[in-house]
Amino acid sequence: MTTGEHDGGGDRATVAAAAARAGAAVAGEHFRRDIDVERKGGKTNVVTEADRESQRRVIERIREAFPDDAVVGEEEDELKAVPDAGATWVIDPIDGTNNYVRDIRAFATAVAAVVDGEPVASAVALPAMDDVYVADGDAVTRNGDPVAVSDRDDPETAAATPTVWWDFDARDEYAAACTEVVERFNDLRRFGSAQVTLAMVAEGALDATFTNVRCNPWDTVAGVHMVRTAGGTVTDLDGDPWRHDSTGLVASNGPLHDEALAAARAVRDAERA
Repeated sequence: MTTGEHDGGGDRATVAAAAARAGAAVAGEHFRRDIDVERKGGKTNVVTEADRESQRRVIERIREAFPDDAVVGEEEDELKAVPDAGATWVIDPIDGTNNYVRDIRAFATAVAAVVDGEPVASAVALPAMDDVYVADGDAVTRNGDPVAVSDRDDPETAAATPTVWWDFDARDEYAAACTEVVERFNDLRRFGSAQVTLAMVAEGALDATFTNVRCNPWDTVAGVHMVRTAGGTVTDLDGDPWRHDSTGLVASNGPLHDEALAAARAVRDAERA
């Protein structure tokens, strides 16, 4: 296939799943082993050789099927923004590297296929949990079984979480996000990986997640496509459909979206105060 061909997500979903599994296998091989940890800037922005090796393996798998497509990847010299035209793959080799280096199992390899700026297929593989989520244009599966967002419509029965990260100069926003969850919803969960979190919204384990910040595409695009395909809603802070270049991200099962959106806007207001 060539870069311009649009297969509706079917073939690309198959490749995304194979590539995510290949990258996750690399991450799994190094997990809880003695591996050097480097810092890319700041005290918590860490990377390992497993991140780089995993990304290379993912790209190898993609290139076998789609050699001419563009690649956006968190590590090394790949593109860092999603082109608005053409076919692109968006890769996070280990989303949740801080969990990974602490021997916490909540991390994932995420792969998304994008055509003309819109995701058409994605896969998120969690090697330490033996879970692989795959979304084409029609459905989401976990280990081959169909999953969907929850049908909860009462915030007092719902679990929600802030996602992504607020650095040390924005802890008032982080605090506001946590406060919004515990005041609006039944309980808070936080997993330290945006892609893991979005996959959990897609499968109905979580009911909503949000942030007021602009997210990196490798942290979000695969999971956003999953939530939407599973029947959920994903918007920016204005309530418009989320894009890879949006500021803020609000993902929910749908019935609870207004509540999650209000929470995210409250965090934005805290930022502006």
